[in-house]
Amino acid sequence: VQLQASGGGLVQAGGYLRLSCADSGRTFSNQIMAWFRQAPGKEREFVSAISRNAGSTDYADSVKGRFTITRDNAKNTLYLQMNNLKGEDTAAYYCAAGPRTLRLLSTEADRYDRWGQGTLVTVSS
Repeated sequence: VQLQASGGGLVQAGGYLRLSCADSGRTFSNQIMAWFRQAPGKEREFVSAISRNAGSTDYADSVKGRFTITRDNAKNTLYLQMNNLKGEDTAAYYCAAGPRTLRLLSTEADRYDRWGQGTLVTVSS
């Protein structure tokens, strides 16, 4: 069962991108989903998370007001709309799925047990 992230690319500062994460499994709708990112030379950091029914979301302070996380349970797909991109958003972006036992949104990477391969976002100034 795999998570396949896509949508990354090169964009100018102030631009936008939409990341997608397709889940080939059958438990997508029962899992909390999240996006993390890792910039070169830095540790992986939390970006955003969304509850099973999309009723709750959480964002890192650095992306609040610019990024929006959504999900389509009918399509087993997670999204991250990124607007007003900045140079500091440059990173590899990873989608992650939490186990069924994860009941609350978490900002901690080790609470998620399935990971996509990452998609690279490069923001040029």
